[in-house]
Amino acid sequence: MNSYPSDTSANPAIVAQSAVRRLPRWIVWALCLAYVLPGFMGRTPWKADDMEAFGFMFNLAQSFGSDNVAWLKPTLLGQTDSGAALLPYWLGAWAIQLAPKGLPLDTAAQLPFIALLGLTLAATWYAVYALARTPAAQPVSFAFGGEAKPADYARAIADGGLLALLACLGLARLSHEATPALAQLSFSALLFFALANLARKRMTSLFCAALAIMGLALSGAPALAMILGAGGAMVIALDTGQPQSLRVRKVDVAWVLIFCLATAAITSGLDLWRWRVASSHLFEIQAMARLLLWFTWPAWPLALWTLWRWRYQLKSISANPHLSLPLWFMLVGIATTWMSGLSDRALLISLPALATLAAFALPTLKRSVSAFIDWFTLLFFSVGALIIWTVWLSMQTGFPAQPAINVARLAPGFVLQFSLTAFILASLATLAWAGLVRWRAGRHRSALWKSMVLPASGAILCWLLVMTLWLPLLDFGRSYAPLVNKVRSMMGATDCVHYFGLTKAQGAAFQFHGNLKLLPVATRAESTASNASQCAWLIVDTQALAAFTQEVDASAWTQHATVRRPSDNNEDIVLFRALSISITAKP
Repeated sequence: MNSYPSDTSANPAIVAQSAVRRLPRWIVWALCLAYVLPGFMGRTPWKADDMEAFGFMFNLAQSFGSDNVAWLKPTLLGQTDSGAALLPYWLGAWAIQLAPKGLPLDTAAQLPFIALLGLTLAATWYAVYALARTPAAQPVSFAFGGEAKPADYARAIADGGLLALLACLGLARLSHEATPALAQLSFSALLFFALANLARKRMTSLFCAALAIMGLALSGAPALAMILGAGGAMVIALDTGQPQSLRVRKVDVAWVLIFCLATAAITSGLDLWRWRVASSHLFEIQAMARLLLWFTWPAWPLALWTLWRWRYQLKSISANPHLSLPLWFMLVGIATTWMSGLSDRALLISLPALATLAAFALPTLKRSVSAFIDWFTLLFFSVGALIIWTVWLSMQTGFPAQPAINVARLAPGFVLQFSLTAFILASLATLAWAGLVRWRAGRHRSALWKSMVLPASGAILCWLLVMTLWLPLLDFGRSYAPLVNKVRSMMGATDCVHYFGLTKAQGAAFQFHGNLKLLPVATRAESTASNASQCAWLIVDTQALAAFTQEVDASAWTQHATVRRPSDNNEDIVLFRALSISITAKP
């Protein structure tokens, strides 16, 4: 029988070797693949950031070999990216260029972002593993032995951290959009990994730190790269809890700072610095609290529990990198979100750090708390899966009737076609969930990661069900394709159209889905004496109609129709037909 120490106030982790059983790797791979692939494969870009980002990639791919300047200043509808991102658009454009024939271009553009999400998950696991190997994070030693071995303990904590990340509600949609936000998440996680491993894997960590800092800066977040890189390096440098042989050398910290300075110089040369502080949101504390509550669930309660149970180590936080490093990344992410207008995309970068803190709560949880997590998760995700299946069944059969009626009201014109592949995948996922629930309800030896299995698996189940059973409905509701197809059918055989007041996402949709060349309509100041048009048609967003009548000679156009996006009553396109068309200025 093991004898436990009487005073564990400084270190609350009391873990026996029997509690750090290995989570089978095939289960880890299956969970990651079931999470990463659905949401990317089989869908078109959604409004609005997803479609806008694809528009930049599409335009860059078309300019390949003809305009090198465009690669440093990507444009869409004659406008540059307000976020000053470059690398995500380069990756998507290169993927489009290298895509084999027959592969849809939007699917090709998503391939690098599938890799980026996979990199995020891998970097988080290895970062948590490295932090769990530090002396301060190790569990209490038993008087007669039997405590968890360092490598096994670290692996169990890392498994728990990965599961906590997969369970976060805010990660699902935004991490499956091919946008700069996903690139920022991936490179911040890579930087987190590099700093966590700097003492043990020096050269690999320095290379990854340089890549992460530069990648983060070129993805539209240069200030964030400087703050996370320089601040994280200083946090690691102050670690006094490691043996002298494993402490981070000052020269390595200096290298990270040099990477930051070099990246700042390159960013300045490319004119990528942007001021994004939105002071009007600084006092919206309730809105910020609501965002944190749902977006970071269920990691935030466990992260708070970690800070409470490890509170005595926080008094000497410099000697506890397993707390200080994720705490730094988490606080920077939350501060960035608060100061940038409560952007949920900015909050993404805090999730790997929050999941890390949540993982260190697992060795301190009481059995009653673990049971509560299991039952709450079981109820929440089982009800969620039941709702998804019920709505799908109603759309297919009309029974029960009310869900189908609601869908018809919200998405008029949508007709669901039965997909055998989607049905099989959804059925297998549901059966796997039922088997997992049965396993969890049985009597098994405890394992540290056991409390996070149901939250992560439940989140993956609902995400997979939504992206299989509901994918046609979501594509219809969130894609611009139905709107573009309706407008395109009214214009007949034409390959160009004038535009006024379109958003960049709308413009990208008409270029891609409509295969149209978009030309800005001439304003009163730009109109020629003949007041002729190059294209027979003009599209105007309804929100820009007032400006259109003031800036454009409307007498040259006659209104043909107003087309509403089927699932949005606030997004209409007004279609105009030209009264006269220039014969000499056709595209």
